[in-house]
Amino acid sequence: MGLRERKKEKTRLALLDAALELFLEQGYESTTVDQIAGSVDVSPRTFFRYFASKEHLVFWFHDHGEEVMRAVFDERPADEPPFTLMAHALRAVLRDMEDSTPEDSQRFLKMHRLMEENPALVGKSVARGNETERRLSAAIALRMGVDPAKDQRPQLVVAFAMATMRVGFECHDGPVTDLSEVVTRMEETLRLAEVSFRPGWDLAS
Repeated sequence: MGLRERKKEKTRLALLDAALELFLEQGYESTTVDQIAGSVDVSPRTFFRYFASKEHLVFWFHDHGEEVMRAVFDERPADEPPFTLMAHALRAVLRDMEDSTPEDSQRFLKMHRLMEENPALVGKSVARGNETERRLSAAIALRMGVDPAKDQRPQLVVAFAMATMRVGFECHDGPVTDLSEVVTRMEETLRLAEVSFRPGWDLAS
């Protein structure tokens, strides 16, 4: 990145870090955009250059994960079985998580804690995830050459694959203190799904 891009990224991360700290200290609902911006010594107007809202800020990981998966879609063979494609895309997300900087790992863990403490945010996160699933389903339908309004396979492929991530993310005992624990659980649930389905199920008509 050039100097301008590095400065923008520094400001974006500063806003994200300030927001997470405030959300965990005083509560998500009690935290305002003005407070987040003030913590970084920027104006609310500057905040909105980076995030559409504080809710958008909370779900930054959805945006990033979708970008990673779509990049894999663009790289994989056009005739690859749909569920195999999704498995490659999700593993790319897991590898991205593994390669996170210590700072990014802490951000993810804080986000995980924030979700656990705010059930309403979990519902909103699911809704945001559904948006990603619809777009991925449309992309898979296009690759398969089918009409998603008439063929349920693209939606089922995406739903089954993404469910493995949710199970790995949510099912644990006690607080999560290590990002590698989350990645390991997600990998385990994905691998379980791969061996549980009959080969070719996602291509049968």
